[in-house]
Amino acid sequence: MPPDHPPTAPRTVIKRDGTAVPYDRERIVVAILKAFASLRQGSREEAERLAEKVEAWLVQAYGSTPPTVEDIQDIVERILMDSGYPEVARAYIIYRHERARLRDARARRVEATDNIPYRIIYEVLLWNLDHRCDTIDHLNEWVESGRFPELVREAEARFDRDLRVAAERIRERQGTVRLVIIAGPSSSGKTTTTMRLSEYLRELGLRLVPINLDHYFFDLENHPRDEYGDYDYETPNALDIERINRDLAALLEGRPIRTPHYDFQTGRRTLDVHPMQLGKDEILLVDSLHGLYGPLTAAVPDHQKFRLYIETLEQVRNGYGVFLRWADLRMMRRMVRDARQRNHAPVQTITHWHYVRTSELKYIIPYINTADYILNSALPHELSILKPRVITFLPEAMKLCRDDPRRQDAYLRAKRLAEWLEPLREVHDDSCIPANSIIREFIGGSVYTY
Repeated sequence: MPPDHPPTAPRTVIKRDGTAVPYDRERIVVAILKAFASLRQGSREEAERLAEKVEAWLVQAYGSTPPTVEDIQDIVERILMDSGYPEVARAYIIYRHERARLRDARARRVEATDNIPYRIIYEVLLWNLDHRCDTIDHLNEWVESGRFPELVREAEARFDRDLRVAAERIRERQGTVRLVIIAGPSSSGKTTTTMRLSEYLRELGLRLVPINLDHYFFDLENHPRDEYGDYDYETPNALDIERINRDLAALLEGRPIRTPHYDFQTGRRTLDVHPMQLGKDEILLVDSLHGLYGPLTAAVPDHQKFRLYIETLEQVRNGYGVFLRWADLRMMRRMVRDARQRNHAPVQTITHWHYVRTSELKYIIPYINTADYILNSALPHELSILKPRVITFLPEAMKLCRDDPRRQDAYLRAKRLAEWLEPLREVHDDSCIPANSIIREFIGGSVYTY
C-alpha cells in the first residue's frame, strides 16, 4: 500500500557502485552553486530553491523508489533549463562531466564503446564549444579578427596539459613500467608526442631511452603490392616483429644491441646501425604505428608496459553540421609530410590511403581498449594551416580517380575533403605555430629532428 503521507524527498540514493546511501540535498545545492559561481551569478538561496524543485521532481518521478545519482543529475539539468538558466545548465553539464573525468582518472580506466572513446570526444567538443572553434564559421572568425595566434596559444596549451597528465601517470608507475608505448594511426603525431613526452618524463626524474620501430621495416621490395604496383607498408607484417621482440628482450635484460636503420627515400634498411643499451633504472620509449598490436611487444610482460594511444579526435563541423572525419585530417597531415620528407606526391598519398585505413581498422583501432591513456592530438587551428598546402591537389586526385572503378574510394575521399574545406579561411603565415607543435612534424620548422 502507498504511504499515507508521500515523501517530500528521497530517503536514499543509489551510488554508481550499486550501494544505497542517505539522500543529502546539500550535494545538489553545492553542485548548482558551483555552476552559478563559474558564471559569477546566482545565490545560495536560489540554489536551494532549485534543489527543492529537483526534490519535487524526484518524488513525482520515483515515489518511494530510490533514484540513482545519474537520475538526480539528469533532473538537475532539466530544472535548470526549465527555470530559465540555460547557461547555468551548460555549466552544470561541464561540472558533471568533469567529476566523471576525475572519477575515471582515479580508476585509471580507458573506456571505448565500439572502439570509440566517447568520453574524450565529449571533452574535445566541450573545449571547442567553449573556445568558439567548433565550426568552420567560428574558425573563420578567429582568422578574420586577427586573433588566430590567440587560438593557437590556447589549443597548444591544452595539448601540453594533457600530455603532462600522461607523464604524471607514467611517473606514478615508476619502478614497474619498463616500456612506454606511443601508438596510434598514421599521422596522429606519435613522433613529436614521443619527443615531448620524453622531455616531460625527464623533468619528473625518469630516465628514458627512445627506440623508433620504423627502422624495423623490411625492405620495401619485400612488401606485397596491389594491382597498381603500390606497396603495402601499413600492415604490422611489414615490420620485422621477430627481431623487434628479440631486441626488446635484450634491452630489458641490460644487453647492448644495434638497431637497423630504414631509409624511407630508398625503401631499404641497413642492419646493425644504431647502438643501444638500457640501464637498470631506464625506461624504453617506443613510437610505433602498431604499438598496441600484441605480437609486436610480446616479449615484454603487460605489467611492465604503459600504452598511450594518440588520435586526432577533432570536433569541428561545417555549415551543414558535418564533422570533419579524423582520418581525413590525418590524411591532410600525411599529404604534406610525405611530400616534404618521403618524396611522395600528395595525390599518391590519397590513392594509397586505402591501405592506411584497412590496416587501422584491422591492426590499430581494435586495440584501443588496451590503452592506459588516450591523447587527442587534433588542434583546431591546424585546419586553416593545412588547407593551402593540400587544397590544390584534391581536384587532381578527383580527376585521376573519377572514372577508375577501382579507385572510387580515393575519388570520394578527395571530393569529400575538398567540399568540406572550401568555406574555410586559409592561413599562409605559420609563424605563430610553436616550434615544438605537433603540426611542425608535418609542415616543417620543428625544433625536433625527424
